[in-house]
Amino acid sequence: MLRVDVRALRHGVAPTEATLAPDDPAFHGLEVIFAGPVAIAGQLQAAGSGTFRWTGTVRGQVRGECRRCLAPLISPFETTVEAVFTTDAEAADDPGVYRLIEPVTVVDLGHAVREEVALAAPAYPLCREDCAGLCPHCGADLNQGPCGCARSQLPV
Repeated sequence: MLRVDVRALRHGVAPTEATLAPDDPAFHGLEVIFAGPVAIAGQLQAAGSGTFRWTGTVRGQVRGECRRCLAPLISPFETTVEAVFTTDAEAADDPGVYRLIEPVTVVDLGHAVREEVALAAPAYPLCREDCAGLCPHCGADLNQGPCGCARSQLPV
């Protein structure tokens, strides 16, 4: 549930939980390939007139390849989100603050989740920290051992 009806805040805090499919419209245009659903959990609360605060976590897995050896891999990500939604036009210039238009009936968490996923998903993953990569001459995977090509034997 990425859209919260503000009437749910009459009793204080509104819990927010959702599982978004990898092809959810919230992620369209992101250069991220998900390896499964993205889980969102948190809570929304009123923080003054026309202002709401959402704290939560976003976690999932992205599919990619090691930046050194090009091996396919799946990298987990998890991030904590603190976002403010407000009708105050001056506050909306702040990063992490999302503008609401009055009258506010629904707070849509989608933009905040999208931005946090874009920032949290590893852009340059490694299969392991000590990945040896590929031989720059023959392209052999150096994680499997020395390649033995003639060019790799030349002094640097």
